[in-house]
Amino acid sequence: MNETAIAEVPVEMHRRAMREYLFSLLGLLSVGIALLVLAALLINVAVDGAPRISWQFLTSFPSRFAERAGVYSALVGSAYLIGLTALIAMPIGIGAAIYLEEYANDNWFTRFIELNIANLAGVPSIIYGILGLQVFVRFLSLDRSLIAGALTMSLLILPVIIIASREALRTVPQSLRDGALALGATRWQAVRDQVLPLALPGVLTGCILGLSRAIGETAPLITMGALTYVAFVPNSLFSPFTVLPIQSFNWLSRPQESFHANAAAAIVVLLALLLTMNATAIILRNRFEKRYRL
Repeated sequence: MNETAIAEVPVEMHRRAMREYLFSLLGLLSVGIALLVLAALLINVAVDGAPRISWQFLTSFPSRFAERAGVYSALVGSAYLIGLTALIAMPIGIGAAIYLEEYANDNWFTRFIELNIANLAGVPSIIYGILGLQVFVRFLSLDRSLIAGALTMSLLILPVIIIASREALRTVPQSLRDGALALGATRWQAVRDQVLPLALPGVLTGCILGLSRAIGETAPLITMGALTYVAFVPNSLFSPFTVLPIQSFNWLSRPQESFHANAAAAIVVLLALLLTMNATAIILRNRFEKRYRL
């Protein structure tokens, strides 16, 4: 290496340091702008909706009079819908992830399934609404019922749960599987008693992400024909229903400012429900993580 090349080394290192600094600054600026926009939206919604939130608002049915309207039917419908969606999607999604990761052979058919699951995770939500309308509402004659909505939302979040659960299972060392099999355990016993408990925090994270997406979706439910005005709570799996996003959409479509305030209050209630659900799931995930920490 000649003297000229040696002299250029500090200059090149300085250029690289400057590029890294500028890239870090650009990334920090992007995150800051996104957080500012999010904070502005949240503050605007909270300022508009907080004065309307009361016990009467939470326990009243929708009304054509804004001051009497409430979100009781939508709140109960959201809770029922997300509960049914979790009961349907979580066992199927986790079971599919276990099969693909622990049992399925590495062949063209398995890779074809994995490719389709990855593609389905990026499909627009309205496509699932059209699928739910054709399959569950019309073909299976479930009408615009709670179970039809739960099945549609389950299809929406299944790819997310499967992908996240598979990634969590991959983090478990192969030596634990081999050790369990060497001690005489069957493959299912090794998965059930060794692999799944250690992967459970990551699996729950995937379920949280999926359910968080489902609780705020409106397009699939509107496409399949969920009602925008419901003055009763569902009393069976085949009852009509509404949810908080649809109720908010209904109020926002009206010209009166008082209904817009109701919509903002419904959004605040939806955010509170989402945060409560996520906080509960995160607490459970952390407890499992501490219990089964390596």
